[in-house]
Amino acid sequence: MHDTDTVTDPDFDSLVPGQSVGRRTFVGAALAAGFALSVRPALGQDVIHTPADGLLAGEVRIVAPDGVALAAYRARPAGDGPVPVVLVVQEIFGVHEYIRDVCRRLARAGYLAIAPNLFQRQGDPSALASVAEIQAGIVAKVPDAQVLGDLEACAEWAQTQGGDGRLGITGFCWGGRIAWLFAARHAGLKAAVAWYGRLDGTPSANTPTHPLDVVEALQAPVLGLYGAKDQGIPVSDVEAMRERLAAAGKRGELVLYPDAGHAFHADYRPSYRAAEAADGWARLLAWFRANGL
Repeated sequence: MHDTDTVTDPDFDSLVPGQSVGRRTFVGAALAAGFALSVRPALGQDVIHTPADGLLAGEVRIVAPDGVALAAYRARPAGDGPVPVVLVVQEIFGVHEYIRDVCRRLARAGYLAIAPNLFQRQGDPSALASVAEIQAGIVAKVPDAQVLGDLEACAEWAQTQGGDGRLGITGFCWGGRIAWLFAARHAGLKAAVAWYGRLDGTPSANTPTHPLDVVEALQAPVLGLYGAKDQGIPVSDVEAMRERLAAAGKRGELVLYPDAGHAFHADYRPSYRAAEAADGWARLLAWFRANGL
C-alpha cells in the first residue's frame, strides 16, 4: 500500500502512549488491499496505521489440536526479552489489516500479540463481498470448541516464542463473544477485554453457550466495552451481564458508551467513533496492567 498522507496526529498517538501512530488515507480501491472485500475503507477515509519498524511482525504457523497448521499474525517488540502475551480475536472479516494493526499497537505497548485465523478450515471471509455471505457460508459453520482449542494452542505456542507466562485476550464483535468464552475456560488467563461482543443468543450445535451462560465459570476479570446504540446487542443484555457478574462475585466491568453503536473501534468503517475508541483503548491497557499483565 502507498501512504498518501501519513501524518502524526495527537488523537491517534493517544491510542498507543509514547508511540507514533499515523493516519492512512485511502484514495482508491487498489489502495485498500489488505482489508476484507466487504468492508474496505471508503474513498478518502482515514484509518490508523501503526508501523512495524522496531517490531518482529508477520505471519507464523501454529499447530492446532487437530494437526492443522494454523496461520496467525504475530507482532512483538524486537529483542529477546520475555513479554506478556495477548491473544487477539478477529471480527467476522478475518485477520485483515485492521486486526493486524491492532496486533502492532499491542506490540508497541510491550506485548506479544497473536491473531490466529480462526476461520481457516471453513473459508476466507476477506474474499467475500457481503456480510450475509460471510455469516451463512463461514461463521455459522465454525464450532466454538474448535475456536477455543485453537486459542489454547496459540497460548502454548507463545510461551515458546518469548512469552513470559502471563496471558490476556481481547476480541472484537464475533471475537468479543469469544473473549468472554475463553475467559470461562482458561485457568491461567490474567484478563480479558471484549469489544461489543454478543452476550446472549439462541444455542446451536456450534454455539451451545453464550457469555451470559458462563459467568460463574469465569477464570479471569473481563472488561466489556459496548455502545448503547448497538442495534445487535441490547442495553438490557449489558445490564443483565452486570447483574450476573455481581451475583456470581466475579470481577468485571461493563462500559456503555451512550452515543456509540456497534464496531466503534473499527477505524476503517463508518461506525468508528474516535473518542470512544481512544477511551476504550486506554481502558484496555489500564485493565491489563491492573490485572498483572
